[in-house]
Amino acid sequence: MRVLVVDDSKLVPAVVRKTLELAEIPVEEFFEASNGAEGIERLRQHPVDLIFSDIHMPVLDGVEMIRKLRQEKGDRTPVIVVSTEGNQDKIEQLKALGVRAFIRKPFTPEMIAEAVNEAKGEGA
Repeated sequence: MRVLVVDDSKLVPAVVRKTLELAEIPVEEFFEASNGAEGIERLRQHPVDLIFSDIHMPVLDGVEMIRKLRQEKGDRTPVIVVSTEGNQDKIEQLKALGVRAFIRKPFTPEMIAEAVNEAKGEGA
């Protein structure tokens, strides 16, 4: 699987990568971006199978990045949002954009594995 993590924290991509390893989810290629605009650029260069994205980032936030991917590119890559955000309206807005799973920080390997299975259509 090819994975992109979009988060303005330098720590989160490393933690997601390690968590995927601990959850025994095979990752062939792993890409990082520090904001939504950079995330879109990475996707132009490297198509992926799964995107992990924060919501609150500078330049272009996660909601706008997902909206642009869906509208402009017609991209249907599964997205898992990883955020401290807990606002139900925001979560509903993200689901309307096709976000497959939502994980609150901090997270566990089990939460990542469950979200990946959900995103791939293998979970509840």
